[in-house]
Amino acid sequence: MPVKKGAKIAPAEGKLGVLLVGLGAVSTTFIAGVEAVKEGLAEPIGSLTQMGTIRLGKRTDNRVPAIKDFLPLADLEDLVFGAWDIFHDSAYEAALHAGVLEKDLIEKLKKPLQKIKPMKAVFDQSYVKRLSGTNIKKGKNKLVLANQIIADIKEFKKKNKCDRLVMVWAASTEVFMKQHAVHRTTDSFEKAMRDNHKAIAPSMVYAYAALKSGIPFANGAPNLTVDVPALMDLANQNGVPLCGKDFKTGQTLMKTILAPGLKSRMLGLHGWYSTNILGNRDGEVLDDPDSFKTKEESKLSVLEYILQPEVYPQLYKNFSHVVRINYYPPRGDNKEGWDNIDIFGWLGYKMQIKIDFLCRDSILAAPIVLDLALFMDLAQRTGMKGVQEWLSFYFKSPMTAPGLYPEHDIFIQLMKLKNTLRHLRGEDLITHLGLEYYD
Repeated sequence: MPVKKGAKIAPAEGKLGVLLVGLGAVSTTFIAGVEAVKEGLAEPIGSLTQMGTIRLGKRTDNRVPAIKDFLPLADLEDLVFGAWDIFHDSAYEAALHAGVLEKDLIEKLKKPLQKIKPMKAVFDQSYVKRLSGTNIKKGKNKLVLANQIIADIKEFKKKNKCDRLVMVWAASTEVFMKQHAVHRTTDSFEKAMRDNHKAIAPSMVYAYAALKSGIPFANGAPNLTVDVPALMDLANQNGVPLCGKDFKTGQTLMKTILAPGLKSRMLGLHGWYSTNILGNRDGEVLDDPDSFKTKEESKLSVLEYILQPEVYPQLYKNFSHVVRINYYPPRGDNKEGWDNIDIFGWLGYKMQIKIDFLCRDSILAAPIVLDLALFMDLAQRTGMKGVQEWLSFYFKSPMTAPGLYPEHDIFIQLMKLKNTLRHLRGEDLITHLGLEYYD
């Protein structure tokens, strides 16, 4: 049953533990960033929860509070961090290795970062072929490993005196997988874990452990993970919110900004060619064709849903959409995305758009992790459960209810998100109709 307008929201009292799967570039940039903000060394730029505002009522009312003042979100001072990783490095060592942040800033945050040491991870190299590590759990089957994760969760909560927890997958992209018969029910899923079935990926083990523990789960990679009936049912049964998948950062962020603009002006598209070069761990993982297939599926779906070629065949039927990712170690985390866009306008005359986006992948992803942690905790305290489609704003491949197509237009996504927040606080939704000003 949908949450009611003006729903009762439990207060954000005590500590919120943010459990991260993977302590690589994204996670360490997120943790270091939050610590830097807490120390007054930086501003939380890119975070909607920390810097965004929300209009309430009429434009003439001049009611535009900050989102963090409008809603009872957890305070940054109350965040506690934990992680699992296949490498033994502390968050301090991992941040230095990632090479995203300047060493001077990392040194200033050395004390809190050194305290974060990763728990042993659930890992199977057959799902992420280009990585290997030694900080790995052992168990006779995947259900045993899931129970070890559940034990980790309990221990972390007790040790850090947390009142609430959320889990975010910020680890590598797994090989491409499709839904299997074992994913249909919780019983068949658990049996498959006991049987060490190959259709149960490590990310699913974490998601299962989170949902069984009553912890919200956000999937930051394009992996199948929670996008299966068994885990969606488990989330609903246990009253747990979940969302995903694949953080919307560089090139896809640009597509969800530009494509709605082209469509709004009824400009046609012949083709959109995209290529990326990046040299971080993500680039190394995606250099494997099976992992790239997972990412490609995520990236390719965006334009089809936004442009709706079945509705506008004269403009978008059979447009060519090509995506390439190339591992180039010298770039590190500083990804470069090239886009060549062949469009046409009035009378069919051809035009082109060229984009060269020199972005920092983890810098764009870190505030997404923060917002998801805070919004998922809010959803949990509000009694929201299952797929949180209002958080589509943050993902390349947003999860939806079965049979419902995802909304990719970033401007519609933002309206959906803010209207959800208004609904929760008993405020009128904003339609931007504007007729009330001309009565």
